[in-house]
Amino acid sequence: MGIESIYTELVSEHSRDPENKHPLEHPTCSVAAHNPSCSDELALQLKIKDGIVTDAAFTGIGCAISQASTDIMIDLIKGKSVEKARELAEKFIAMIKGEVTDESELEELDEALALQNVSHMPARVKCAVMAWHTLDDILKEEQEKKP
Repeated sequence: MGIESIYTELVSEHSRDPENKHPLEHPTCSVAAHNPSCSDELALQLKIKDGIVTDAAFTGIGCAISQASTDIMIDLIKGKSVEKARELAEKFIAMIKGEVTDESELEELDEALALQNVSHMPARVKCAVMAWHTLDDILKEEQEKKP
C-alpha cells in the first residue's frame, strides 16, 4: 500500500488548513509532545469543565499525517466527556495498531477512519498516534485529579 492511499482528500484538507491549529486562550491543561523519528512536535491544549472537553487546540510542526490526525482528533473530542475522549483515543490507537478492525466498532471514530491505512506503514504509525497518546496522557492525569 503506497503513501498515496493515505493522503486522502480528507487528510489533505486537515493538514493544509487545520482549523484547530492555534493557541488556546486559558487552557486548563497543556502538554507538549515530540516524535524524534520524524521531528513532529505538538503542544496540545484543552479546556475541561465539569468532566467535559469544552475546547481544544494545538500548535506545532509536523508532517501531513501528524497535523491532520491532531486536527481530526480535536474535532472528534470537543464536547465529549473525559471518559469518552479517552475511549476514542484508545480505540484510534488500537485501530492503527491493527488490534481493532471491525468497521461497526470503528464507526464512532468518524473522520479519523481516513487514517486507518496508516497501520500498514510502520514509519507513519508514530505520526498518526502521537496526538492521541498525548491526549490520553492528559486525560488520564485529569481523571486522577478527581477525588
